[in-house]
Amino acid sequence: MSTTTHSTASPPAPWKSLFLEHLAKLSSPEFVLSTLHPAPKGSSTPYIPHARYCIFRGMWAELPENKHNDAPMNERVYESEMPTFTSDVRMEKIPEIFASSAGHGDKSQSQGSGGGGPVEAVFWVKEVGTQWRIKGEAYVVAEDIEGGGEESSGVRTVKSEVGGRMRLVKEGGEKDWSWGKELTAQFGNCSPGMRGSWKNPHPGSPVDQEKPDEQHQLGQKVTDLHDPIARKNFRVVIIRPEVVEQLDLTDPATARRWRYSFVSEKSQGGETSGEWKKEELWP
Repeated sequence: MSTTTHSTASPPAPWKSLFLEHLAKLSSPEFVLSTLHPAPKGSSTPYIPHARYCIFRGMWAELPENKHNDAPMNERVYESEMPTFTSDVRMEKIPEIFASSAGHGDKSQSQGSGGGGPVEAVFWVKEVGTQWRIKGEAYVVAEDIEGGGEESSGVRTVKSEVGGRMRLVKEGGEKDWSWGKELTAQFGNCSPGMRGSWKNPHPGSPVDQEKPDEQHQLGQKVTDLHDPIARKNFRVVIIRPEVVEQLDLTDPATARRWRYSFVSEKSQGGETSGEWKKEELWP
């Protein structure tokens, strides 16, 4: 089990219920994720943007029920307003999240938990004519999040920065809540074909290089929740929002836009509290 810094004072975000209501209208909850990629040597700017589509996997600590998921689940001890998605550690977005963080982590550090780099996620829900833009920091959860031995600085960072925005809703349940169990439940929530993608040949590598071995092939299906290769490459990424913008374009003549900003403070005991400030903007 794990000691988690958590919030008991912060109320639920005022934008959360409508955001989830809108996403429920999508056949696939896809969004565009933008990260910062180190610019080529000699460039006039330190970073260049990289964007790609990802799939929303629920709010952290609130994994939705799935009859096909046979992984052990944590009880609903915490709630949060932190969107999650899954990724492969071999993809560029993971080292980007580390390298653009305040600690400027290198590629070797990106093999475990940690990160904290700035990201932006944009959802377009055509069914309701609304765009949601979420700006914040991204944190990566890997298998080292729990286990024997001393915790790495990356693990401590995740548990502090993410844990500080996890709202305790079941007093006394925190001692049994497990980061490792939540990670495995996220893996189990994916289809066997999706789990198999974490055994693909190295993403982004040229196909005319050395042929991948039989363990790294396209189209595999994984049913073992602890498949060593798939789990080695599997990551959950958590976005900790600082600013959320809602743009309602249902009718261009009456378009409206709101910005929610999280204002936080930490107590002397380390607990995080805060509130969302709402401001209406011209669209």
